[in-house]
Amino acid sequence: MISIREQHYGLDVALFNEFTLADFKLFEAALLKRAGERGQPDVLLDLSELKDFTLDMALEELRFVRAHEEAVGRVAIIVNDVWIKLAAHLAGLLTHRHVKYFPSQAAAQVWLEGTADA
Repeated sequence: MISIREQHYGLDVALFNEFTLADFKLFEAALLKRAGERGQPDVLLDLSELKDFTLDMALEELRFVRAHEEAVGRVAIIVNDVWIKLAAHLAGLLTHRHVKYFPSQAAAQVWLEGTADA
């Protein structure tokens, strides 16, 4: 399940339980829409409640990153599970975007707001 909220810096995206291809398609559409409105939107990606993801979603994510890398600004990732963090980190190796990991939403938002260089 996915929750997407527009913010002045870009998008807040929270994932719950399993990240499916249908969820990714919603994220992709929202990100491209926001990119069309404000250039390179920053993204807060909350994976703290994510338990699993599907293989078709992972493959689509790789395709999207390669095709639209320049559409995204900074990415703040909130993650607690070591395996989900590893998967996110491996996906991040395929992009040149500035990705940073955080233990909480508050810390991630401070970074995206530009009030800390943490």
